Amino acid sequence: MAGINAALKVKKQEPLILSRDEAYIGVMIDDLINKGTNEPYRLLSSRAEFRLLMRHDNADMRLYKHGHRVGLISDEKYQKFLDKCALIDENIEILKNTILSGNQTMVEEMSLLGIENFKGGVSALNLLKRPGISYEMIKKYAPVKEGLSITGIEQLEIMVKYEGYIEKEKKEAEKLRKLDLLKIPRGINYHNVNGLALEARSKLQDVDPLTIGQASRISGVNPADIAQLLIYIKKEKNND
Repeated sequence: MAGINAALKVKKQEPLILSRDEAYIGVMIDDLINKGTNEPYRLLSSRAEFRLLMRHDNADMRLYKHGHRVGLISDEKYQKFLDKCALIDENIEILKNTILSGNQTMVEEMSLLGIENFKGGVSALNLLKRPGISYEMIKKYAPVKEGLSITGIEQLEIMVKYEGYIEKEKKEAEKLRKLDLLKIPRGINYHNVNGLALEARSKLQDVDPLTIGQASRISGVNPADIAQLLIYIKKEKNND
């Protein structure tokens, strides 16, 4: 990260900042900057709020766009990645739109898969969500497109089976991302911001956060302090 951002600074480009829902190194850097440490820092998975989004199987989905932007991923490799993502999305849509019938043949085949009393009227996508059912088991019942690798199939299965949990975590991450989009003007003297607690004023002055999201994660800064900071920034903008 240090090398990447040093090169970007020389090129006068925006720095690469990985968020807390994109990479564990993003969690580590955010913690070290905003929370500090008085002893050796250990990056435990429990430090990350969005562990379900930072799985080993979706590392490319999280990081390839950044790698391509800074020149670490070639155009050819990035295009292959985009093609794979498009194929996964297309096959998920096919599974969603394929409704399985409840005829005798299908009931018997479902019984062989361990699904008793199958009555039909279920999409192939919902069938895949059931425990013990794999993509390979049900793809013969839906006109899915071939071409997915083993890792691509694994990604598809995880996206489908844990969809509810993943979407819930994405919503939480989006809330944090919105706060990170609220930039704090450079050069603020936090000692001039009325209503801040003494500890918050001192911590904000020391860290000098770039965004409201970063400010909210600083140890010693509470929601009331963030509210006062937002009021101050709004007033300053109106005065300008």
